[in-house]
Amino acid sequence: MRIAIVLFDRFTALDAVGPYETLGRLPGAETVFVAERTGPVRSDTGALALTADRSLSEVPDPDLVVVPGGPGQSAQMENGALLDWLRTADRTTTWTTSVCTGSLLLAAAGLLRGRRATSHWLALDALKPYGAEPTGERVVSDGKYVTAAGVSAGIDMGLTLVGRIAGDDHARAVQLLTEYDPQPPYDAGSPEKAPAHLVAELRAGSRFTLT
Repeated sequence: MRIAIVLFDRFTALDAVGPYETLGRLPGAETVFVAERTGPVRSDTGALALTADRSLSEVPDPDLVVVPGGPGQSAQMENGALLDWLRTADRTTTWTTSVCTGSLLLAAAGLLRGRRATSHWLALDALKPYGAEPTGERVVSDGKYVTAAGVSAGIDMGLTLVGRIAGDDHARAVQLLTEYDPQPPYDAGSPEKAPAHLVAELRAGSRFTLT
């Protein structure tokens, strides 16, 4: 199984690395980071870069695609090279997936029309103009399309697919090896749980406020 994780300028690091750490542990999996051009691609902070070892054109038919999100997603919404690649790859993928606002790129490519999907909570409504049905669930499966909510949800998405592909015990082993046992010091990980003033502040400063 060849897993292609897409990179673009100002992606969110955990969106890509979370699935890498989980899906990359599938038996016989080959994980490759792809971008329009090979070389280092900077994350949204600018302090971290991941290396794209292959260009999009070099990986036309992956078995599994992961599209991360991040602030740089907005600039990719009309990037014909990326959207065309997503459409082409989707013709042969077994699984087409996203994390956070990566689902907006799948939607812009026309892949989520009429499908249930999720994204970062601030961006859920931005799915509607593309014909997707937004849901606030953490991981959403609709056929071969699996979308994850914001950032850390990519780990859950990866484990979900590991279980489907390699079985529950293998997924449990990956969870144990990565010691994924969340015990956060705060219970503010969703807008339903977080203090209202924090939710309001983040909404007011969001790039999706006017969407």
